[in-house]
Amino acid sequence: MGRGASGDVGSDMRWPSVAGLQLAGDFEYLKGLDFQRAQGAAVSDQAGTEIVMDIRNIAIIAHVDHGKTTLVDKMLRQAGVFRDNQHVQERVMDSNPLERERGITILSKNTAVNWKGVKVNIVDTPGHADFGGEVERILRMVDGVLILVDAVEGPMPQTRFVTRKALELGLMPVVVVNKVDRPAARPVAVQDEVLELFMELEASDTQLDAPFLFASGLDGWASTEHGVKGEDLTPLFDAILEHVPAPTADPEGPFQMLVSTLDHSAYVGRIAIGRVERGQVRVGDPVTLLPFGDPGPVGDGEAKRSRVTQLYVFQGLDRVEVTEALAGDIVALSGLEGVEIGQTLTHPEHRERLRGIKVEEPTLSVDFTVNNSPFAGLVGKFVTTRQLRERLFRELERNVALRVEDTDQTDTFQVSGRGELHLTILMETMRREGYEFQVSRPRVIEKRGAGGERLEPYEEVLVDVSDGVVGTVMEKLGPRRGELRDMRPDGQGTTRLTFKIPARGLFGYRSEFLTDTRGEGLLNHHFLEYGPWAGPIQGRKKGVLVADRQGDSVAYSLFNLQERATMFIDAGEAVYTGMIIGEHVRPGDLDVNVTKGKKLTNMRAAGSDENVKLEPPRQLTLELALEFIADDELIEVTPDAIRLRKQELDANRRKKHQKAMASQEA
Repeated sequence: MGRGASGDVGSDMRWPSVAGLQLAGDFEYLKGLDFQRAQGAAVSDQAGTEIVMDIRNIAIIAHVDHGKTTLVDKMLRQAGVFRDNQHVQERVMDSNPLERERGITILSKNTAVNWKGVKVNIVDTPGHADFGGEVERILRMVDGVLILVDAVEGPMPQTRFVTRKALELGLMPVVVVNKVDRPAARPVAVQDEVLELFMELEASDTQLDAPFLFASGLDGWASTEHGVKGEDLTPLFDAILEHVPAPTADPEGPFQMLVSTLDHSAYVGRIAIGRVERGQVRVGDPVTLLPFGDPGPVGDGEAKRSRVTQLYVFQGLDRVEVTEALAGDIVALSGLEGVEIGQTLTHPEHRERLRGIKVEEPTLSVDFTVNNSPFAGLVGKFVTTRQLRERLFRELERNVALRVEDTDQTDTFQVSGRGELHLTILMETMRREGYEFQVSRPRVIEKRGAGGERLEPYEEVLVDVSDGVVGTVMEKLGPRRGELRDMRPDGQGTTRLTFKIPARGLFGYRSEFLTDTRGEGLLNHHFLEYGPWAGPIQGRKKGVLVADRQGDSVAYSLFNLQERATMFIDAGEAVYTGMIIGEHVRPGDLDVNVTKGKKLTNMRAAGSDENVKLEPPRQLTLELALEFIADDELIEVTPDAIRLRKQELDANRRKKHQKAMASQEA
């Protein structure tokens, strides 16, 4: 059996043509898959639905910092994706610069390995609750989940959140207790906690029988028995092949696919990624793009016709171009103009819509405004209302948990997300792209109950602190309407506290928490439910220092002011009227002149020429700024700086406005 002139494999075996493969093993693997299909590797279940036997689709889910991406690195290495002498950076799946800087996974990513003749599609998912929208849609592509749990911390809020979603979808779990080589590891207790979580989430009998493995992702080994060190990750791969079911699909039926995520290319436009639910798809095939709606048949007038121009499957870290793909595999299609996440692609003659992807609603919103400060337009490339609006609405194509709405003001847009990190990642991405804008203080999204009562989002907060500061944490969260739900000392000097607290009660608390715990405490939270309005919550207790004129800050002025405030700027930085330059040690704002220099005389006195020593300023990040600002303040975001400012720059107008607000409240 030879190749044709084009380099494709002979058509009598219907092998796909493969472009850009680096490894001969990958090519032999893809040939082997099609050879199995030609030999009847697909079998039928009792209902007559064909089951594709040579594919497993699995997502890895866990709390942030529990080792998902590190484990995937080792899986790729041991499955032969990399050459023996190939240099590969750590956390290779975290390709986004922000992911590498922060050490977290933000965007879900696809990869695939070959293990014992079976293709295993692996999806690395984010671990932070703010990116739950990424996880929720990815779970629709897979048939099983690899639940990774830290052997010290046990199931954390994000583990609980995503596990509930996976169990509701009927996915088969494989549990890995990771980091069992840590000194404080308690793998047996963590195994019991995971089983308790499964029972609490009403897992089925099959899901409760999930296999448990004990592993060290950093060292690249797994074992089926506690206390027994494994040699490699073979037990993990074998557990996936044995316990995760093959995708149930009909490869001979009409084509049908749900778009679970999108990618973008400057050359081919949008790339739709999802699992082929039925049939097969080839390059050049006509397809219909169905609008959003309820599952079922769709009329011809509602469907949008298109054609597949390029088709990819995943192998290792690459997208491999092929000519056809079968039901059960995760693929990427290009050439579909206007495609969106959650839409269904079908054969033109069989327009049947699949159940869409439901993502939980945002709980937090901020206002994005065109930058109108005195320093506007000095650095940014994109500064106009039109450019800001286009960029925000373009983000909706891939970020399904985000909401963007126009407001009454033409230069202001309301952006809603799942949490502060969700919103600040968008801000940081935009400023690196050259955008300038301003952001308001976050506010929670309220709802009305069945009886018209006012409801607000509540968070579940897990705090791990040393025993000595438990009282301080409880004292601080009490006025923020925090309700203590659970308190568990571990007997080794650390206590875990569980609180239920309104989402707005956490605004500005993280920096205070780190100060109280000297940076050693761990605070994790996730959305719990909507509940009754908790009443007023005291905001920031301290005021700010506000620059009263434009110019460059002078060390002499900052030195005289640093006893009154924690500074946000250093000497020599440009400031403008109304810009916030520090946090006051007392309540109330203070207008100051930071451009005033020392008067020079021809007289000299002891100590008059001493060097001015300034304390290092507090480095502003977007997360810190979003937590810090008050209702009458804004964050100015530019490619080269993050500044805080008052909404009303003029001090006299600001005072008049404050008096008017005070009289209205009276």
